[in-house]
Amino acid sequence: MQAATAHEEIGAASDPAAALMACPREDRLAAFERLPPPIRETVLDALSEDDLLAFVHDLDPDEARSVLTDADETTRETVLDRLDTERAEKIDRLLSYDADSAGGLMNLDFVTVSADRPIDAITERVRRFESRTGRYPTIFVVEDGDILGALPNGTLAMAAPDDRARAYVEAVPSVRYDREDSDVLAVFRENRDRAVAVLDADGSVLGVIHAGDLLGVVEDVAGETLFEFTGVAEAENALDGPLVKVKSRYTWLIINLGTAFLAAAVVGLFETTIAQIAVLAAYMPVVAGMGGNAGTQAMAVTVRAISLGQVSLATGARVIRNEAVAGAINGAIIGALVAVIATAISSAQFGVLLGAVVGVSMVANLLIAGFFGALIPLVLDRVGQDPATSATIFITTATDVLGFLVFLGLAQTVLL
Repeated sequence: MQAATAHEEIGAASDPAAALMACPREDRLAAFERLPPPIRETVLDALSEDDLLAFVHDLDPDEARSVLTDADETTRETVLDRLDTERAEKIDRLLSYDADSAGGLMNLDFVTVSADRPIDAITERVRRFESRTGRYPTIFVVEDGDILGALPNGTLAMAAPDDRARAYVEAVPSVRYDREDSDVLAVFRENRDRAVAVLDADGSVLGVIHAGDLLGVVEDVAGETLFEFTGVAEAENALDGPLVKVKSRYTWLIINLGTAFLAAAVVGLFETTIAQIAVLAAYMPVVAGMGGNAGTQAMAVTVRAISLGQVSLATGARVIRNEAVAGAINGAIIGALVAVIATAISSAQFGVLLGAVVGVSMVANLLIAGFFGALIPLVLDRVGQDPATSATIFITTATDVLGFLVFLGLAQTVLL
């Protein structure tokens, strides 16, 4: 909570660097990591060399890496030159990996032991590591340079001192250092509650990734999905300036404008009908709004199924059918309610006819929403496009255009 409050104060401060250094030392890193990238870069540019060194001096190598990642190369070299050689080499090695790769996620809290090493010797190795770093390492077992697995927690306490590591080793998942962070996340989904070894090109152990190291990746994936659904660039942040926001959004707004004119063109076909029955204009936003919401619901379920590998266009007939049927049933429920309201309001002029038109139109539009809400993401995925990025535009176009066509067409046929 303190770090969350601090990061908000830093982001709003006129001098973010001074605000960061004014934070309690124990909250400083957490507050810094919560800042959006543009603010982090501003802070690092404004910090003096001594302040930046004081900031990273007591951090673990992987924590120092997370700070210096946003610094320019000159600043990094200056800070590393003033750290002790061993720590500087570790930090520099971590900084050499792509931040969005397994190497960029890993930490160095591990030791490697040979398969035939006795438990008492391994215990002493772990004690030395703990005394030097203050952390308990993951113990990887290797033989002839290849990883065999890891020793489970509790092995050192339960095994006899002269037992060999080979007798207790368990298989451990591994990834190459250059695998993307999304690939690492997929490995963790299949191997929950386990560490993942990061390997070099020759199979030697470079580092280890724990579940906690992936929290940022999970948040990024969730954030990207949210941004894509709304047509906002993933890099945009609430603290960005107005020009940055305009640049990241105007393309989507122009595309939406084009689809809006398409819907308007359909409405224009029934200009005479609307002029003669002005009350239809009051129900048009209801039909369009309900269709758009229903389509977004169907899309969200389908995109999630696609992301989990549960469905594709080739196997999606059942999904499309289920969403269309569900849309029709929901349309009948909502349509009945709207029909009663429309009849009560306009019974003197139209009797039950207006209510019937609105009710039937609602059934048709929610069926259309369910059908296209499931179909369009599957088609976009099939042609290699991200369905979360652009599906909403096409779905909204379908529900608006076809919804207005059904509603106004029925009204023209039945009420005139």
